[in-house]
Amino acid sequence: MTSTSFAAPAPTTRRVRAYFAPVERATQAYVRFYPAQMNTFDLDAPPAPWIDLGWIENFGRTATSKSAPILTGIPAATLEQTRNTLEAHLSFDFLSWTKLTMALGTGSQHMNVLAGSDGVSAEPAVSVQNGSTASMVQLAAGDASRFGPGSMIAVDADYAGQTGFVGSPVSGAFLRQALTDPDYIRRITFNVGLVLGVSSGSLILAQPLPGGVPRADAKVQSITGFVDREGGSFHQEWSGLFVMEGSQGDRIFLHYPRLQSMSSAEESSVPLDSRHKGGISRILLKGQFRALPVDDPIDGERVLCYRSFKPAAYALI
Repeated sequence: MTSTSFAAPAPTTRRVRAYFAPVERATQAYVRFYPAQMNTFDLDAPPAPWIDLGWIENFGRTATSKSAPILTGIPAATLEQTRNTLEAHLSFDFLSWTKLTMALGTGSQHMNVLAGSDGVSAEPAVSVQNGSTASMVQLAAGDASRFGPGSMIAVDADYAGQTGFVGSPVSGAFLRQALTDPDYIRRITFNVGLVLGVSSGSLILAQPLPGGVPRADAKVQSITGFVDREGGSFHQEWSGLFVMEGSQGDRIFLHYPRLQSMSSAEESSVPLDSRHKGGISRILLKGQFRALPVDDPIDGERVLCYRSFKPAAYALI
């Protein structure tokens, strides 16, 4: 008679992978991750609207929630506990510089630098035509000739004097008073892309636009880079999903429905050769976040984070 030995070892993983999805700021509607998706969630091609931000380093999370005792009797003794505060913090380093990682590491508005011949005034925007998709922006033939492979573009509607949260479908700023700049939304939009090629009036993009298919009233402008500012009253808010993949096929998912950036722009310098001072260093973006609570739709409990675990095959449960 033989016996089979089972075990439940601690997961062994190398790195943490980060995914973010926009929160609808006006309604505070967040993106849910369903634990039933643990087996089907494709790390290399996550389902919309999750955006893959790649691997991160120095991932750490701190629960700062506090419990308080309920006292009874003379002398007073603890009868039970109640939650007094509910809070959690996250911090990590992004390994890439992109529009979104810069914004998440900034906290406030993150802006696109619109291209202009004089370095000050922006080039006029051109209208998006019918038939556009998230990966291909259709323009009039004369307009498409203004763009070439390697061009960076912002795709969004004209600003029309509205206040409150602006940017479609991702809010990039909150305006307390009306402005006069018709290009403002394209200055703060997250709907940006890299042109891979131009064909028959179409701009072929290297990656799909984060906002999906452009709006019917959207326009396109060239951008040359990004800029952020120290200060401001706007806070970036996103849903976050962090995945640790174990060597035995096990997976740990940490889902934060609402994360707000809680610090200004910060970078860290990592020397590539520790033997020499003043040598080449890698500059990493620092992200620090505060988790905000949501009401669980199952039972109405207020929660900050969901931790899901997919065990390895034949591990003890």
